[in-house]
Amino acid sequence: MKNFESDTLKILVTGGAGFIGSHLVDALVSCGHRVVVFDDLSSGKLSNLTEVENRIEFVKGDIRDPDLLNEAAIGCDLVYHLAAMVSVDQTVKEPVVSSHINDIGTLNVLEACRQNKVRRLIFSSSSAIYGDAPGLPKHEKMFLKPQSPYAVQKLTGENYAAIYNELYGVETVCLRYFNVFGPRQNPSSPYSGVISIFMSKVVTQTSAFIFGDGSQTRDFIFVADVVMANILAAKIQQAAGMVFNIGTGRHISINQLWETICSINQLHVLPRYAPPRKGDIKHSVASIETAKTILNFSPRYSIKEGLRITNGWYKKNQKT
Repeated sequence: MKNFESDTLKILVTGGAGFIGSHLVDALVSCGHRVVVFDDLSSGKLSNLTEVENRIEFVKGDIRDPDLLNEAAIGCDLVYHLAAMVSVDQTVKEPVVSSHINDIGTLNVLEACRQNKVRRLIFSSSSAIYGDAPGLPKHEKMFLKPQSPYAVQKLTGENYAAIYNELYGVETVCLRYFNVFGPRQNPSSPYSGVISIFMSKVVTQTSAFIFGDGSQTRDFIFVADVVMANILAAKIQQAAGMVFNIGTGRHISINQLWETICSINQLHVLPRYAPPRKGDIKHSVASIETAKTILNFSPRYSIKEGLRITNGWYKKNQKT
């Protein structure tokens, strides 16, 4: 069996031109691995891969195309599956289309792994599957209460991963991301993460809308820590068949988040408030004890340090 640290692996990354995927691709290339990026560029951007474009193989493809996926997976030792319709709101508006992408697409990726005898698949899941189930912090053994097609589809992906791990010998690891932020997150989409939207507003010195009263809390994790979790999930043998929360174990209110971003930019701009969004969860924070114990995962970036790095990127890259 090949070793992640000592051998050169061939690794397929679906959604590798996206926000999280491109950071992961950068890290895998820097580790000396052969990387195939599979992305339909519906939300990902080739510009996210500029630093490694001459050291990767890029396949423009849709995960709903099993033949193209199967071809891309030939000879791969490891697959990271990040491609998805990632917007909760968009899955609410297009539940059937999103199911074809997030449910059948994930099944296609798993089947490509089975057909090509890929050793391990690492699936990007989401804390959305917890919904508003009571109890904090959220832990992997608790009751799940998905409240959107997106959350149902991520849970379905986890269940398919478990089946492929048990029945077909494809090792699978599922990572439930909490609120990921960092450079390259697109603020122009109405479905973007709150930090990317806030950053774009502060850079242009304009006010941001906060839905509800802003007291809702979230566990924000910097993208570099998520990349580290993905790499650990490939290295640790006993992670096979397991599910891990990937967050920080700390939370911050949306009001505090806005104030912190303004403070970093030495601005005092009051936010505007809008009615709460239907289905919004009031509080969310991860228990990361399982990831700490099994993966030896420990986030390295504080929220403020991550925000400073992200803020620098937005100042450099935002045109408006």
